[in-house]
Amino acid sequence: MSSAAGTWPLSAELAGRASGPGFAAEAGPLRFLKTRSTIIACPAFDARPRLERPTSAEMTVSLDPSSKSSPPVQIPYLDRWQFSLLHATGECPMPEKAPWITYRPQLKVLDCTVRDGGLANKHHFSDEFVRAVYETCVVAGIDYMEVGYKNSPRLFPKGEFGPWKHCDETDLARVFGKHDAQTTGLKLAAMADATKSDWKEQLVPRDQSVLDLIRVAFYAHQVSEAVQMIEYAHELGYETSANLMAVSNISELEIDTVVEAIAPTPAQVMVIVDSFGHLYREQIDMLYNKYSQALSGPGREIGIHAHNNLQLAFANTIEAIILGANRVDATMGGLGRGAGNCPMELLLGFLRNPKFKLRPIVQLLQDYIEPLREKILWGPLVPYNITGNMNRHPKQAIQFLEDEGNRNFLKFFDEMITEG
Repeated sequence: MSSAAGTWPLSAELAGRASGPGFAAEAGPLRFLKTRSTIIACPAFDARPRLERPTSAEMTVSLDPSSKSSPPVQIPYLDRWQFSLLHATGECPMPEKAPWITYRPQLKVLDCTVRDGGLANKHHFSDEFVRAVYETCVVAGIDYMEVGYKNSPRLFPKGEFGPWKHCDETDLARVFGKHDAQTTGLKLAAMADATKSDWKEQLVPRDQSVLDLIRVAFYAHQVSEAVQMIEYAHELGYETSANLMAVSNISELEIDTVVEAIAPTPAQVMVIVDSFGHLYREQIDMLYNKYSQALSGPGREIGIHAHNNLQLAFANTIEAIILGANRVDATMGGLGRGAGNCPMELLLGFLRNPKFKLRPIVQLLQDYIEPLREKILWGPLVPYNITGNMNRHPKQAIQFLEDEGNRNFLKFFDEMITEG
């Protein structure tokens, strides 16, 4: 075998202990495999948390630490993608298991079509539309539906903004009054933004609402209020989630400080939020490792909320799932502000849990989501690609597309470069 790490022939001793092609030994998050010509190390396929890639392309290991006659040896380390290429050459057999055709029953899917999609039309969705999304979530087997924001009518006046910007209990009762999480299998959620929510007045005790989950969204400098919001919602009986926004736009030191503040709270979930659609796989890996190490222990999970500026929302969601994330967000047709989100129809097609049904999603796309394209513009359009690449908020791209001359992409690119 040749690779960036070179070729390491098997010694007679190691060859004797390795029982032919397919030999595998697990060691925590590492798997040692014998190829036709060497032994390699690669991540175990179910590793959680995933081992960070070594700084060099090789590592020193002892396959039998208890034996004095088995000194440490240097072997090449391959990441998951390099291993796949090695398998394609016929050099290395596949593992004994194929986890990509099975499923994790503890993985939960949250639909945020109304909440995130509402950012594109100021949450002016009809009751019929919201009800259609709800009924689709029930039939499709989705675990959570985020129905909107619990944000302040002082800051977002009623009339200018639709009811799903505030999620008043009267509006919730009108559309979801007969909802029962036990019989439907679907829990309802709302998001509350730090500094934008009158959360002490807007949140009622859990037993007086149809909501089960409050997701607290905040920027790094708002973490102190976010902690208070999480604790308050928890005291009222809600499940809680911490959603640190614009994580691609802050330093690693700031991320560590936020995670340290969230860790002792009762938040059951911390979500990797790619607000600007700027993150790549390696950054998802880093954030997952940070979050999962801080929020360890039973009943605590990591989530992912991806935006599609670089057309990586689905890929980054898959990456987070592979790493161990058990709370994943998606929207019908990828509906969302700007470039949109991970499309629900792709996500459910990837997940193998037989409880998820794809046909109701396709029906909703046909009847309700695609007709919205006549009124709402979303998806990975060129201006959103540009803001994603530059790690910028999509609001400038949104404004550009609403103005005349919105096909002059080069002008927009140059303006973004100049302002940057």
